[in-house]
Amino acid sequence: MFLTRLVYASTIEKGFDLSTVENIVYSAREHNQALDVTGMLCFDRNFFLQCLEGSRTNVNLVYQRILNDKRHSKIIMLDYREISAREFSQWSMGYSPSSSLTAPLYLRYSGAKEFNPYEMSGESAYQLLLQLKHTLPSVS
Repeated sequence: MFLTRLVYASTIEKGFDLSTVENIVYSAREHNQALDVTGMLCFDRNFFLQCLEGSRTNVNLVYQRILNDKRHSKIIMLDYREISAREFSQWSMGYSPSSSLTAPLYLRYSGAKEFNPYEMSGESAYQLLLQLKHTLPSVS
């Protein structure tokens, strides 16, 4: 089995609210756990930024599911690579909503304080997610 990391960004379709995102996170945790996929999701009013880790086959299955999910648009893969170890192994899906506390991190890893993953390189997006994981509880 080859471990793989995939980082993508997408735009949220209109009509999204916090309960929709909570339902997505809950569903992703259950589905990912069954596939031994781990990761991290960052969300604001407009965008998703997500990292998925696991076997190449299972990460690809989850990504295909996301590509077919009508709640996402403008999906772009920012990074895809084989890895030697997981960084988000404590979560089937860690979740970090955007807040005033995360704005300094956005500026550090992109050109602006506003969260826009389309304006980030794959490496910068991944590094942002690594920093955000320190703001979350260790098990999700």
